Amino acid sequence: MAIHETLKKSIPDALRAHDEVKLRTIRSLVTAMTNEVVAKKRKPDEYLTDDEAFVVIKRAVNQRKDSIEQFEKASRNDLVKPEKAELVILESYLPAMMSRAEIMTIAKAKMTELGVSTKADVGKFTGTLMKELKGKADGGDVKAVVDSLLS
Repeated sequence: MAIHETLKKSIPDALRAHDEVKLRTIRSLVTAMTNEVVAKKRKPDEYLTDDEAFVVIKRAVNQRKDSIEQFEKASRNDLVKPEKAELVILESYLPAMMSRAEIMTIAKAKMTELGVSTKADVGKFTGTLMKELKGKADGGDVKAVVDSLLS
């Protein structure tokens, strides 16, 4: 069953459990996915593929992270807590991301394969690495590994 379909069917479970945070998070995610379906010029009752759904979930995760950062800067701890709760729920729907050590192993192999040795090759190297690790590794972690290898 597709993630989009699974999310839609988990709304009644969250309602029965009286889990307001999970219900709010799932509803907003399903709405974002439906908007994505419509943006792709498909009928609203269709489901996204898992790859398309992961893109929507990652976007929601990034929005929550940005919100948390902004709220912390503004010392609005009352708003940070609900965002963090939603972030945990959203991340539970994403596949596990690679650790920096795993990224480092792949990056070193790719570095020798491409013959990258200077900072001038950072863009090409990072782009190639991101294509290979798409959906498996966090972009920030990949950037940190590339920077550490080429510094």
